[in-house]
Amino acid sequence: MDLLQLRYFQTVARYEHISRAAEELRIAQPSLSRAIARLEADLGATLFDRQGRRVRLNQYGVIFLRHVDRALSELDDGRRAVREARDTGLGRVSVASETLLTVTPLLGRFRAAHPRADVRLYQSNAEEMDRRLRAREVDFCVASQPLTGTNFESVELKREEVLLAVPYGHWLDGRERVTIPELADEPFVSTRVGHWQRALLDRLFAAEGLTPLLSCESDEPAASQDMISAGLGIGLIPAVSRQAGTETRVPVAWVHVDAPDCHRVLTLVWNRDTYLSEAALKFREFTLNTPFVTRHLPEPRGGQASDGPAPADAPRRL
Repeated sequence: MDLLQLRYFQTVARYEHISRAAEELRIAQPSLSRAIARLEADLGATLFDRQGRRVRLNQYGVIFLRHVDRALSELDDGRRAVREARDTGLGRVSVASETLLTVTPLLGRFRAAHPRADVRLYQSNAEEMDRRLRAREVDFCVASQPLTGTNFESVELKREEVLLAVPYGHWLDGRERVTIPELADEPFVSTRVGHWQRALLDRLFAAEGLTPLLSCESDEPAASQDMISAGLGIGLIPAVSRQAGTETRVPVAWVHVDAPDCHRVLTLVWNRDTYLSEAALKFREFTLNTPFVTRHLPEPRGGQASDGPAPADAPRRL
């Protein structure tokens, strides 16, 4: 049994198809089949049920794959640790977030405190963040939706109200509060399914037995305010976006939504089975000991909507 055989087995197990696995591994199908046969002979048990080029993991294959995944992951982590220690001193920390605006101030402060850290940032929706964590492609996710992997751990960073943004001159411009039933016939600017804004919008409407009317669905949450300001619809926007965007652009009015749980919860999530470089460990410590806040700007016109007193943002330790 050697490392190459284990890599071959892992790839065949993922595809459950000899020709597809051979194509990815860039080897001939007969060579791959022989390698798997030698591995099975070494183990004294077949790992796949064969149906032509199509194969299925059997009970022994499922058991063996669990250990192979763990062993190869440890080896990959070891390579990464050596490479990062050699190249950067502190190593690399990789972070995924649904919106980059959310984590930019935090990462800026971290880079200032640890200039030798190699920081990588990825924009991902919830499904992609879940996959990246499971595949150990990122160290942390700053998520606005629950990520529920069995090996995931999380800490709440911030809880903030989500407001309704409307274009100036809209009938809600100047209103203090609005209920969901009042918005039943209003066109909404939102994100596609998979993003937290859409999940919140659908949940609030479903609680009233309603379905939101959508005028625009996008993959770019940061563009929502611009589209609302242009009169394409109304939309749910977190307080942090209002604070960051009002100073220079995006004129909209703000209204409180009179509905329970109309807020966003930001959490830091990581896979406890993933190797963390020194940079990643320092990032986690820095994040858990730094109030997750954004700069406050003058109150915008309309609706008297505000964030209220600064929340107690000290994170909860697990």
